[in-house]
Amino acid sequence: MRMDVKKTTRRHVMTGLSAGAAATFGAPAQTLAKATAVRMSPDPKGLLRHRFGVNYVPSQNWYYAYNAWNKQAVADDLSRIAELGADHIRLMVIWPWFQPNPRAMSEAHLDHLDDILELAAARQIDVFPSIFTGWLSGYHFNPNFYDSEPFYTSPKWELAQRFYIDGLSHRLKAHANFLGFDLGNELACNWKAPTAEGEAWMERRFDQMKSLFPDKVHVNGVDHTSWFQDDTFSAKALVAQQEIVSLHCWPFWTGAGDRGGTMDKPYTHLIAGMASLARSLGNAPMKPIWAQEFGACAVEMPESQLSLYMETTLQAGIEAGVSWFTWWSSHDVNKKFDFHPFEYGLGLIDASNTIKQQGRTFRALAEPYRKRPVEIPTKILPPPPTVRTVEGSWEWLMNWMETVPAVKQGKA
Repeated sequence: MRMDVKKTTRRHVMTGLSAGAAATFGAPAQTLAKATAVRMSPDPKGLLRHRFGVNYVPSQNWYYAYNAWNKQAVADDLSRIAELGADHIRLMVIWPWFQPNPRAMSEAHLDHLDDILELAAARQIDVFPSIFTGWLSGYHFNPNFYDSEPFYTSPKWELAQRFYIDGLSHRLKAHANFLGFDLGNELACNWKAPTAEGEAWMERRFDQMKSLFPDKVHVNGVDHTSWFQDDTFSAKALVAQQEIVSLHCWPFWTGAGDRGGTMDKPYTHLIAGMASLARSLGNAPMKPIWAQEFGACAVEMPESQLSLYMETTLQAGIEAGVSWFTWWSSHDVNKKFDFHPFEYGLGLIDASNTIKQQGRTFRALAEPYRKRPVEIPTKILPPPPTVRTVEGSWEWLMNWMETVPAVKQGKA
């Protein structure tokens, strides 16, 4: 594995609340001086102030916790998340459990949602529910109401989806710490369609959400595929229809590891690069960006390197003018469950609810920047890729990063 020596020596690998991290991240004016940038205003929804949070994964029973409810366990999880300094969580709402029938909601599960919002509010944590989920951590949670009907165009699905949003809204309107709706977790992994159909559906859902909660922020948390190639939703529509563009920036799944080592730019600058790619594709160079999912674990790099990866990635993202950062995940997954090995160690907190070194690093990095105005570079972006394929998009990213694929363990 080739390491970029300049990158690894200009930082210190952190232990505890790193003085190196505090020094580096405690002087944002110096950090950002390298890029000419602009501050946008007004900003009533805080889209251009930095936020740091986590994707919540319950420590005891993963999201199966909804079906064996333990309010105290959730309270303990959220207390630990608050200790990280996280100001928000993204919450997966497993759709078929909350809406077991096209015309019925589960009151018990809605009560659990109330509990989470209340417990989070008591700890000054905002909540962003992802609702048509759907696809999650390698498993499909598909409502089977209308299996033979096209998901994005069927009138039957339309009625069920509208009913579901309305049912959730009746509960969520009581909670000031409800940030807004995420349509779902990586919807195209569950339901695909031509982009015209997917985009029309997205617009209808956003219209409903905005009519219910005009002061909230509503997004569509697609995976990287829709940014690398057209997949149910075009990049142009995703940029146009979202006030802040949500990105899932996974080096492990995007192919970054095929283009360099874990401290090379394809890995460490993926958030920054995808933010620039999205702005270029949408012809919106000043668009607010949310790194809604990103993370790493010891399956792909040494445990001792994770803090350095986190620091370098966040630094690059901040310099690229990314607004919000949401690590995946809050907690490790208990190994009593069957998941891909990659899933078990992604948390900032372990399954016994103890904050890990990565969690302490996260807190040290986030604290100096939280709520500070975002600086978006005014450097002109290159035009979007002419070839809308994974390879074409990676070629664009590598050119933007001003790097070439590294020779990695004898393999180019």
